[in-house]
Amino acid sequence: MFDPQFSISSKILTYISRIESAKALIDHAPLVPSWEAKFRDDAFARTVHYGTKIEGNDLTQEQAQQVVRLEDYVDSEEVAKRTGMLARERDIQEVINYRNVIDWIDKQHSPKYTELITEKTLKTLHKLTVFKLVDEEYVGTFRDKQVVVRSATNSGVVFRPPVAVEIPYLVSDFFSWAHSTATQAVHPLLRAAITHYQLVYIHPFIEGNGRTARAFATLMLYTTAYDFKRFFSLEQYFDSDVDAYYQALLSVQQNSGHDLTYWLEYFCYGVAIELEKIREQVQRLSKDLKLKKQLGRQVALSERQIILLELFQQQDSISSDDAQKALPQVSVDTILRDLKDLIVKGVINKRGVTKGVTYGLVE
Repeated sequence: MFDPQFSISSKILTYISRIESAKALIDHAPLVPSWEAKFRDDAFARTVHYGTKIEGNDLTQEQAQQVVRLEDYVDSEEVAKRTGMLARERDIQEVINYRNVIDWIDKQHSPKYTELITEKTLKTLHKLTVFKLVDEEYVGTFRDKQVVVRSATNSGVVFRPPVAVEIPYLVSDFFSWAHSTATQAVHPLLRAAITHYQLVYIHPFIEGNGRTARAFATLMLYTTAYDFKRFFSLEQYFDSDVDAYYQALLSVQQNSGHDLTYWLEYFCYGVAIELEKIREQVQRLSKDLKLKKQLGRQVALSERQIILLELFQQQDSISSDDAQKALPQVSVDTILRDLKDLIVKGVINKRGVTKGVTYGLVE
């Protein structure tokens, strides 16, 4: 039976502690529905773009977002016609498919671990991933031939997955582990990381293994109450240094006894930095909500205005020079327009005249 070997290192404990801290704030943040929808939509688009880019997809982030936002389409040819996009049909189809994968996962409201962490789900995710990309006989079906994983830089073979005849047994062993009593005591983050690795290692399909493994690991997090309001995208972290991602996966094979510790450290660190970025955004918006209580209504603020409000939280009054230091890449005219808009909204007031003008929060 599959029995993953790893140690709970000090790094893993540190990263999980950071994740739990960020999770607590994100889960209990009083975000208004419009902001929650924006965060989820942004995470959805990033997951689709970077999840396919890792595998060599050439669509830009803007092009991928165009595909994600479209509704009621069937295939790459139709998308290309409707958007005027000049790109390979395969690249467009990959993004369409991964959009449908993440959409399928997102539609599993209050997902139950025992019902969804199954071989049937794994094959469903694969069907969505490779629709119109491989021969029909290989869609949602375990491979019947040997495949190899090649380096993206020199095309050399970096990994030879298990032979095809072993796949049904390896997959069965994996799911036996996933549902065992001992595994239920493993932290959900480590469980998802192990799942990610093992499915990549088994490489059960002729194509689309990486995308399917990442999607299945994300689903496992969702089923264990670690969805972080679905604001996060690990794919962006993996894509930020693809070589490091693949080296972390390969480290398991290179270690004696196939030890997973380094891979778990890498995975948990990625979750930590992604969630801490989200936490910072949530904290900024929480200040927006404090203003709502003061003013008796919800105040719509731009990212620049949120930065200015952070400055107001730190000092009683600010000058236009203070505002420029907080927003060094923004023109003076734009900053003055932002300040004027805050005055109109009743958030701040203007104090003094001419060169002595300062601004402060409305009491």
